[in-house]
Amino acid sequence: RPRLVSITPLDSKDDSFVGLAASLERGSEHPLAGAIVAAAEEKGLELKPVTGFESRPGRGVVGRIEEATVALGNPALFRELEIDAAPLEDRAGAERREGRSVVLLVTSGQARAVLAVSDPIKESTPEAIRALRAESLGLVLLTGDNRTAADAVARALGITEVEAEVLPEGKADVVRRLQAEGRVVAMAGDGINDAPALAAATVGIAMGTGTDVAMQSAGVTLVKGDLRGIVRARRLSRATVRNIRQNLFWAFFYNALGIPIAAGVLYPWLGWLLSPMVAAAAMSLSSVTVIGNALRLRNAA
Repeated sequence: RPRLVSITPLDSKDDSFVGLAASLERGSEHPLAGAIVAAAEEKGLELKPVTGFESRPGRGVVGRIEEATVALGNPALFRELEIDAAPLEDRAGAERREGRSVVLLVTSGQARAVLAVSDPIKESTPEAIRALRAESLGLVLLTGDNRTAADAVARALGITEVEAEVLPEGKADVVRRLQAEGRVVAMAGDGINDAPALAAATVGIAMGTGTDVAMQSAGVTLVKGDLRGIVRARRLSRATVRNIRQNLFWAFFYNALGIPIAAGVLYPWLGWLLSPMVAAAAMSLSSVTVIGNALRLRNAA
């Protein structure tokens, strides 16, 4: 649940930039946008209409508010727009070192403010990371956020492999690169920017608390958005495959044993025949055995 924790104007003490940023972000589905809009609503700020709204995935948003062109995003956005946001970088760097996500605000080509959004690590996530690592899985933190902020989060979680400042299409490229190295890749994500990578992964895992497009791109959805669900899903998957093998064995065992006897194969030597009534009962027992074994999966995870 990200929340806006600070706004640092470049040359004033005015926090009206929160309302300006929220007006623009109201048209975005990004989690950071939701945090900025929520902060403006808490302050009771009036949100202004926006024209010419444009979302640039992995970079930010642009639009016109009244007579001003407003841009809100990361440095990549301002490089595209050929706007100098360097005056904000010193303030942004301090926030990133705290592991916060930083959004830069520019109006009419002038750097205005740094907005810092904190997205605290869920209490359940360290446990999930430890459990996944215990199963000898390689873990990669893949994010579009700044390298400094990503490294801070990775250190807190004990993740050593970090891919930061990656655009949405770049996330899919990372997934394909890992697959080319012979790895089976599961990608867990919750945002619009994660959708290409979720679709490219061997198994895409979306958070039920995330965006609709992420859930549509993934093959698995964790309803509660808890990464421990990945561990449970793996346990359930292993148990399911084991159960299938057991059921196939018992089904073939019954058929391999019962059908030849019912057909009279042993009659010339042993005089054994199988009554149709007994054969029908045996086949029913086979089905009951398979169903009963499958029902054990309710307790697997």
